[in-house]
Amino acid sequence: MRLRIVRSVLAVLALAGLAACTPGPGGGSPSSTAPGSSTSSSPSSSPSGLLPDETESPKPAPSITPGTPTSSGHGDAELSIIVKLSPTAAPESYTLVCTGGVSAAESHHPTAAAACAALKKNPALLTRSPRPSDQVCSQRYGGPQTATVTGAVDGVGVDSSYKLTDGCEIAAWAAVADILGSSGAGA
Repeated sequence: MRLRIVRSVLAVLALAGLAACTPGPGGGSPSSTAPGSSTSSSPSSSPSGLLPDETESPKPAPSITPGTPTSSGHGDAELSIIVKLSPTAAPESYTLVCTGGVSAAESHHPTAAAACAALKKNPALLTRSPRPSDQVCSQRYGGPQTATVTGAVDGVGVDSSYKLTDGCEIAAWAAVADILGSSGAGA
């Protein structure tokens, strides 16, 4: 009797384990995921693999660590940058327009030349990949500043957010400090 119960429990656990490992909603054949998307086995994370306060780029992007050089781009960009020094502070708003890696006259940005040069050197600089669930970030706080960058770089949509809540976010902010402007440089 006892052996029968143990076997039944093991059979149920084995089936549950197989069901959890079977890809796709139907469980019959593997499902394909979009390039750049990730799945997570953690029940507390969202289906896109992003943390609740992170945003996803409009187009799938390769997994790139901010600041990692990729091939040079055309250097064409149209960006809107909003930086808040604190939750109650008025936002600082910048416009960055680059043509061929050079700041255009319509740019309203404190470090436009450096920002355009950085985007020409690495057009994927503003691409934020979802943080892996097993990534460890130092638990240090860099301040209440937040920043949002929207627009396009070399025809690729950009919609990225930055904050200074832990070591990983501080590193991401530092990698794009020229683009965030003077408020980003002190982070």
